[in-house]
Amino acid sequence: MDRRFKITLAIFFVIALILLWGEHKVHLLGALPWLILLACPLLHVFMHGGHGHHSPQGKKGDQRDEQ
Repeated sequence: MDRRFKITLAIFFVIALILLWGEHKVHLLGALPWLILLACPLLHVFMHGGHGHHSPQGKKGDQRDEQ
């Protein structure tokens, strides 16, 4: 791609983002508290995946770590 084309494309995206932020800021900031509340259970589910589930597979993994 031509360098001028890349610069023009970057400028277009920056202007589009500025206009979108100006028009939709109220909607995005209004949904922010709900998104934070939604993130809590999702983080809990996905962040606790590495604790093991007291299954035989978890014990095999522990034995490999000790060797």
